[in-house]
Amino acid sequence: MRFFKKTSIDFMGKRGLWYTISGALIFVGMVTLAIRGVDFGIDFLGGTELVVQFNQPVSISDIRTAMDRIGMGKAEIKTFGSDRDILLRTPEQAEGTSIGDKMRTSLKESFPGNPYTVLKEDKIGPKIGAELRRNALYAVIASVIAIGVYVGFRFKFIYGVGAVVALFHDVLVTLGFIAIFNGIFNLEINQNMIAAFLTLVGLSVNDTVVIFDRMRENQKIFRSMGLFELMNKSLNETLSRTIITSGTIFIVLVVLLATGGEVTRGFAFALTVGIVTGTYSSIYIASAIVLDYTIRMKKTGKLIE
Repeated sequence: MRFFKKTSIDFMGKRGLWYTISGALIFVGMVTLAIRGVDFGIDFLGGTELVVQFNQPVSISDIRTAMDRIGMGKAEIKTFGSDRDILLRTPEQAEGTSIGDKMRTSLKESFPGNPYTVLKEDKIGPKIGAELRRNALYAVIASVIAIGVYVGFRFKFIYGVGAVVALFHDVLVTLGFIAIFNGIFNLEINQNMIAAFLTLVGLSVNDTVVIFDRMRENQKIFRSMGLFELMNKSLNETLSRTIITSGTIFIVLVVLLATGGEVTRGFAFALTVGIVTGTYSSIYIASAIVLDYTIRMKKTGKLIE
């Protein structure tokens, strides 16, 4: 299936504009990140998280009062799904499950006529949280570098460089959007969010490899064609595939973002932004870097085939 039978869009002619747009997005995102920071989940901070479901709706203010009675007035309290489903999170540490026990006891005493069911209870120590944060960062960086090495071996070294820069671009832009929209969507960096980053890295490089493959095929067929024209031709030929693949994923993610609730919101948001940035970075970052490098090397006479 092809949405576009034949197109002749000058993708590479607009690469300078997209360099500027990408740079601006990363700059704004990083400035926002430096000013506001991001919220880490309980698995990265350490503490106790309790998810309960009451038989009848309850108000956040009443839950807050119950937590104040046991000295946990700074606990994070959220509803998700409905007014009966409550998430309570506190960074306080203690031996065993004493924090969770105190929270459950206070809820039971404060709402005697409204019993609840514990859906989930997690306790993470501060050292484990710090280790998970560090390992998550290493996982994202290692995956990006490993993919770059693979692309470099499969094609040429500069193709691997272009892929790595594009992937770091996708991660930074997505992280910037998370910092910007955190106040609206209550986003937090947790293990689900890290899974979203690793997923978007895979989706982005998949599109990049498809485009690079088409370029390599066309280089064998159109030997006399310049790289600029050949890249535009290859990008136009893969445009329909890109729209179908990225478009269907985008639709699913938008539905998940709108209806998935609090638990999957961060995952869906990161991937929704990532699928958009990953699609255009395959064209305007990865491919554009290969073209600019080749043009520069030809001018200096240092091009290595």
